[in-house]
Amino acid sequence: MVFKYGNTLTFFISPYLNFEEAECDKRITNKIKKTDRKKCKRYQCEETTEMISNGGRCNMQWPSQVKVKEVGPRDGLQNEPLFLPTEDKIAWINQLSKTGLTSIELTSFVHPKWIPSLSDAKEVARGITKEKDVVYTALVPNQKGLERALEVNIDEIAVFTSVSETHSRKNTNQSISQSLSSVNVVVKEAIKEKKRVRGYMSTVFGCPYEGVINVEQVVRIAEALFEMGIGELSLGDTIGVANPKQVQEVLDVLLKRYPAEKLAMHFHDTRGIALANVLSSLGMGITTFDSSLGGLGGCPYAKGASGNLATDDLVYMLNGMKIATGIDYNKLIHAASFIQEKIGRDLQSHSMQVFNSQNE
Repeated sequence: MVFKYGNTLTFFISPYLNFEEAECDKRITNKIKKTDRKKCKRYQCEETTEMISNGGRCNMQWPSQVKVKEVGPRDGLQNEPLFLPTEDKIAWINQLSKTGLTSIELTSFVHPKWIPSLSDAKEVARGITKEKDVVYTALVPNQKGLERALEVNIDEIAVFTSVSETHSRKNTNQSISQSLSSVNVVVKEAIKEKKRVRGYMSTVFGCPYEGVINVEQVVRIAEALFEMGIGELSLGDTIGVANPKQVQEVLDVLLKRYPAEKLAMHFHDTRGIALANVLSSLGMGITTFDSSLGGLGGCPYAKGASGNLATDDLVYMLNGMKIATGIDYNKLIHAASFIQEKIGRDLQSHSMQVFNSQNE
């Protein structure tokens, strides 16, 4: 349950917050200093954070700024049944580039046989008007894809693997071990070409074939990716089964090994709690989130995976919490209106449902 408390939100601890030292149980207000962070499982605690056990409450200071990474042009459009004309993709990305977003994943250099909706990757990359403050990313599955991405001077290379053996074989026709070997080649070559590299891990919070994934497996693959040299790791809730408590538990393990700025979250809204998972992540110190405008998308090789966390809903919530994103919400809605007209159906985000109802 959430209540307004001054300029912060007050969370009742159970079941999402877990404190392990006696200092947090005293019926007094405690100031947790940076030097005393070990007293509290929530590693983001700052000197201004108050632990108030009277009533079982934790009053947290939210981060002042969050980075939103737009994945709609790739993760959103890859699942569309009809091919969107190249000129429409370019026009949409150009609109997104003027919203204040600083990161846009614009396409994927997979073989057209597997994702025909993105078969025009090179044409899209060449056709957009780049903004100087925007990093343009492309998903790259293998060395051949990297060669194509380098030809059009993509700013950042994204690589991916699954933490589920079954999902990996169905998604890429490779075992996890084989996938990591392929990824390693791409990462090393991309770094050699002085490109940024971020990694995706799929099915972190659950697999449609194997169910819950052991966090030790998540850690093992995260370690392999970071050892290759990736700069950032995005944790994917591929089929939208994560809940806030599970998010905290997974991050609690990973944050003991990696700083929060090295991690990003990639939620799907299959069960309507993606924003709740964002709040849980914010409370753990995570400040980077992948999202797709209007909730477009879903993994084409993950049964039951519905739309991504909607960028417009995420920005609306962060704006209301006074957390800076640098993104113009009205321009987002304009870009969402454009793309829903082009794909011929209403977008499913709550923000766009409101917009559409007001413009019938």
